[in-house]
Amino acid sequence: MRSIWKGHIRFSLVTIPIQIFNAVETKNNISFKQLHKEDHGRVGYKKYCKECDETVSTKDIVKGYEYEPDLYAIIEEDDIGKLKLTSNRAIDIDAFVDLAEVHPSRFEAVYYVGPNGEIAQQTYSLLVQTLKNSGKAGVGRIILRDREDVVLLTAEDKGIVMYKLRYPYELRSMKDVPDLKEVETAKEQLKLAETLVASLSTSFEEISFEDRYRTAVLDLVQQKIDGKEVVSITTEEDKPVVDIMSALKASIEQAKASKKGA
Repeated sequence: MRSIWKGHIRFSLVTIPIQIFNAVETKNNISFKQLHKEDHGRVGYKKYCKECDETVSTKDIVKGYEYEPDLYAIIEEDDIGKLKLTSNRAIDIDAFVDLAEVHPSRFEAVYYVGPNGEIAQQTYSLLVQTLKNSGKAGVGRIILRDREDVVLLTAEDKGIVMYKLRYPYELRSMKDVPDLKEVETAKEQLKLAETLVASLSTSFEEISFEDRYRTAVLDLVQQKIDGKEVVSITTEEDKPVVDIMSALKASIEQAKASKKGA
């Protein structure tokens, strides 16, 4: 595993040499190339001006911020360069918070943080153990790719996981979701629903997270390679809606039977 960033974690007067790794594996992602139907040649794209309908090269393109309809503030590369932040190669922890206080919608990307060399292992392990014992997560800032990001550091096993956080302005408000109303729930229905949840409860580690779509696509590709007929994927048809109480009771029985079978 190759690091993408090396620097330090700093909180107060404590400095820990660290290195950061991508936690997300992308090499197994499925992607398709766009090909010309006639000769299977790779399809490329040309950029053109919608005003004069002429093809333009990269050197003829500038960035523009639309501050009013069809009115743009032109931003030159030199202007952007002046805004680039100089990395101090450090994650400065500003505060420690309870992880439960951070809403899952704030998480954007995940990385692993490891010690950089044997000299860092002692203080690194100290931070890991401190985070575990306190139940806290460190909130800090890091400059990656010329942009400053807010990050959250949490302890996991013997290491540290770093989450890049979304800024509040990047998230829409739940209040903007239409038709959200507080509807009174019948006690009998609520009790049955809670029983159903309890009967379906398990540990997160025991859940199978097979990517069924990816498996189906790979099978489709293999069929194409083998020259076989492509078999369509069948799914269960939607059953008609029944009385909610009957549905809950039937679901509970189904869950119980499924657990006994397992």
